[in-house]
Amino acid sequence: MSLRLYDTGTRSVRTFEPLEEGRVGMYVCGATPQAAPHIGHLRSGVIYDVLLRWLRASGYEVTFARNVTDVDDKIIAVAAERGVPWFAVAEGNQRTFTQGYDLLGCLPPTIEPRATGHVPEMIVLMRRLIGNGHAYAAGGDVYFDVKSWADEYGALSNQRLENMRSAGDTPNEDLKRDPRDFALWKGAKPGEPSWETPWGDGRPGWHLECSAMATRYLGPTFDIHGGGVDLIFPHHENEIAQSRAAGDGFARYWLHNGLLTVDGEKMSKSVGNVVLLPDLLGRARPAEVRYYLASAHYRSLMDYTDAALAEAVSAYQRIEGFVTRASEQVGAGSPSSVPSAFASAMDDDLGVPQALAVLHETVREGNSALASGDLDAVHGHLASVRAMAGVLGIDPLSPQWRASGEDDLHPVVDALVKVALEQRQAARARKDYAAADAIRDSLSAAGVLVEDTPQGPRWELKRG
Repeated sequence: MSLRLYDTGTRSVRTFEPLEEGRVGMYVCGATPQAAPHIGHLRSGVIYDVLLRWLRASGYEVTFARNVTDVDDKIIAVAAERGVPWFAVAEGNQRTFTQGYDLLGCLPPTIEPRATGHVPEMIVLMRRLIGNGHAYAAGGDVYFDVKSWADEYGALSNQRLENMRSAGDTPNEDLKRDPRDFALWKGAKPGEPSWETPWGDGRPGWHLECSAMATRYLGPTFDIHGGGVDLIFPHHENEIAQSRAAGDGFARYWLHNGLLTVDGEKMSKSVGNVVLLPDLLGRARPAEVRYYLASAHYRSLMDYTDAALAEAVSAYQRIEGFVTRASEQVGAGSPSSVPSAFASAMDDDLGVPQALAVLHETVREGNSALASGDLDAVHGHLASVRAMAGVLGIDPLSPQWRASGEDDLHPVVDALVKVALEQRQAARARKDYAAADAIRDSLSAAGVLVEDTPQGPRWELKRG
């Protein structure tokens, strides 16, 4: 069975056929680091890491690009609120994203381009679009002319142009030919970062950067573009429009992961239910958190509850228990090829729930072999379990997890808690004491005790 993936562009499951045999180019929309990552961001990171691992296990050489939107309206707003440089906000939070991905066993991307490092490519793309009549400059801004692409605009999100509202992406609506036109470039404003272009100083629009960076590293046409379902419109719709209007084939398969809610509600700072990674580390080890985030089908809506996390912890520990006991009897050995039932599940649009069922059945068989003393069977089951767990990034014998004692985690936890405390201090500075208390309560629930001192807040992990 060949790999089949659900393509949002055609709203169908399609057999995956790469542009170049044996090679895959994959681009995933990464962080806009105006704040520390919550578990929804981390779920996306784990999902595309599983896809990356399965592609490589299937014999493909993968070039994986995941961007960083390091200049953006939200980043600038947070920086102004805190009274710090915009780049300090972006860099500090991006380091926390990276630490979170690393902590959950995500393999690093081949390239992690930043928007601010690719303005020349953006200028070239805008020049192409203006030259062929699909974009125009106005008052220092540059806009994509949606009507010039009316026959195709809206295909990804299954919308009609006449039913769309204003893009709402700039205060300069009067400069647009049509309110639905979207900004490729935003003219400079006092106190904001800017770069020089032929149409005036300014900074990138959100959508332009991804088209420029994806084609810079993967070519004008590439295989897979991924991201959350919340990005289908307008972000990915606009990426397609500007890229194909410029003459690029762009992405051939569009994958979108489902969102994550908390106890049935969307995560929101105002509600106080944003779950950060430190919140989980008091309840589960990183490998267990990864198991939980990977366990649902990638396209499904996932609802976080403490009970669901506890179930995942127990499930992972059943795998870990068998692997530990078996390796004590027959040695760690080496992972084998995965069973055909596991491969079939993964090839069926990354059917991780079905793949986990195969994995747990093999664990049960391995435990039976242990009980009967059939060491040859134990050896075979252990090799299969480790192979399947390796594809999912949860092999208990992986150095990633064997070295994850408390002392090893402390530097990462320290960095994550530091970001949360900075957000708490900012809330207190603006006299938003409810938000500050909510952050402290969230840290406390995660096992992090915060003490306010004359030198500033200090923290320690609860013991026992």
